[in-house]
Amino acid sequence: MRDITVFSGSAHPELAAEICAHLGTPLHPVQLHRFANDCLGVQLQANCRERDVFLIQPLVPPVQEHLVELLLMIDAARGASAARTTVVMPHYAYARSDKKDAPRISIGGRLVADLLVAAGADRVLAMTLHSPQVHGFFSVPVDHLHALRELASHFRRYDLSNAVVVSPDLGNAKEAAAFARLLGVEVAMGAKQRLSDDKVTISSVIGDVRGKDVIVLDDEIARGTTVIELLDRLRERQVNSVRIACTHGLFSAGAVERLSDQPDVLEIVCTNTVPIPDVKPDGKLRVLSIAPALAEAMRRIHEGESVSALFG
Repeated sequence: MRDITVFSGSAHPELAAEICAHLGTPLHPVQLHRFANDCLGVQLQANCRERDVFLIQPLVPPVQEHLVELLLMIDAARGASAARTTVVMPHYAYARSDKKDAPRISIGGRLVADLLVAAGADRVLAMTLHSPQVHGFFSVPVDHLHALRELASHFRRYDLSNAVVVSPDLGNAKEAAAFARLLGVEVAMGAKQRLSDDKVTISSVIGDVRGKDVIVLDDEIARGTTVIELLDRLRERQVNSVRIACTHGLFSAGAVERLSDQPDVLEIVCTNTVPIPDVKPDGKLRVLSIAPALAEAMRRIHEGESVSALFG
């Protein structure tokens, strides 16, 4: 069996270190430098020749910096004669650009996938892509994980006899339905229309939520505008309580504070696919680790075992 070699970019070294702790393998250093002309340079500080190389780098702000850094790491591994290079990308920010919904716009999700493959990626390990079709943008194998088991394990500690899972929109309905099955509860969804990047409207909620304990599930929360709009519709239907769950807690522009200030929100739960902003330790935010799941998937990829069996 080829040796495994793991590197991390600068986007989320804490997650990479936790993954390596679960794997029982060292996290090797990467030297990143910036030239006088502002170009980035990368050097992998460990032997890659005929190794099974894993590069851990979520695409988080500054996204473009971290993307170029990742491309250079992939190219460095290929130039160092790695046997196989797997990109471990817990958050793929460009996955939101997955369709042409206006004239003369680019489909960034596909373009960036092409760039990763052109740089030398042989495989991609991702977590909760924004939409299923993004998987098909890559011309190399993609192992697509989700965090529903980790989230479900957290919420099973509560009394769910009166609970319902609510998806903010139809696009997330399939994942919300799967999550509801894990919890053994019903599912409902919002009818959302996006007007701009930071403005949405939810005209109604489809399903029975009146008097229920609601768990709002979304794939990611950035500004929180969608969830706050959904909360208004839920209040109109006199729900009993609200808890919020997502995989990618981006929480830009004070989103955690805005959501925590909502009096009927009891809890905000996310995973550590991305670095979480500093918040009050006694606040409503709970962060779950997906490092064990990513580590197990990496072990299975390395040893040629089934990754899909993780969801059996």
